[in-house]
Amino acid sequence: MTYGKKVLLGIFALSTALVSCSEEEPTSNGTSKMNVHLTDAPCDYDEVNIDVQEVVVIYNDSMRETLTAINPGVYNILDLNNGIDTLIATEDIPSGEINQIRLVLGSNNTVMVDSIIYEMKTPSAQQSGWKIKFNEELIDGVTYDVTLDFDACKSIVLTGNGKYILKPVVRAFVDATSGAIEGYVQPDSAVTYTYVIDNNDTVGTIPDTTGYFRIQGLSAGTFDVYFDATAPYTNQTETGVNVTLGQVTDIDTIQF
Repeated sequence: MTYGKKVLLGIFALSTALVSCSEEEPTSNGTSKMNVHLTDAPCDYDEVNIDVQEVVVIYNDSMRETLTAINPGVYNILDLNNGIDTLIATEDIPSGEINQIRLVLGSNNTVMVDSIIYEMKTPSAQQSGWKIKFNEELIDGVTYDVTLDFDACKSIVLTGNGKYILKPVVRAFVDATSGAIEGYVQPDSAVTYTYVIDNNDTVGTIPDTTGYFRIQGLSAGTFDVYFDATAPYTNQTETGVNVTLGQVTDIDTIQF
């Protein structure tokens, strides 16, 4: 082999190694702090208990980073809505391009219906973790507060034999790069559900016992807020509500 060929082969091998490294590692040598919060879109169950065990961040569909500073345990996610959340994990992790978060659950997932507790099976979420789409470029030195918004109603499936299966439907968003809408309905018992349509996705909540509601994780833009009412009240729509990233838009009390 001639000297020139040896040099060319060496350059090729070095280039291949560099490409391989770039595919497996984050795009930055710095770190970013990530705080992961859990919240829920409420649903008509007595309890929905989720056994959280791990939170894993995926870079470029390849590298995994497990958040080790986690608060594992069983959470009744119906306690976490209308702006209420709980911190489940926090960690300084490599900066770079993230495209997925995985929520790994344990086996102690249950739902309470009419005061009876039923076990919920969720094999895929217990093994590799439930995949949550999350595209974000983590910048060195920046803290990110990420909210996992668990939709209980869409996540629980009642089978034909009377058993329950948990198929998590979860949104992930950064608080600083999303907006929210809040307000009150009166009387507080008039509304069963309030929601907006954001990029063809229905995002909503059930007002609490005071009539307060908060819809979060929204894109910037102008939205119509829909209120599904109980009889004898009629449905209402609040039009032209402006949402700004990183801010909460407060609308006037909706009277029925």
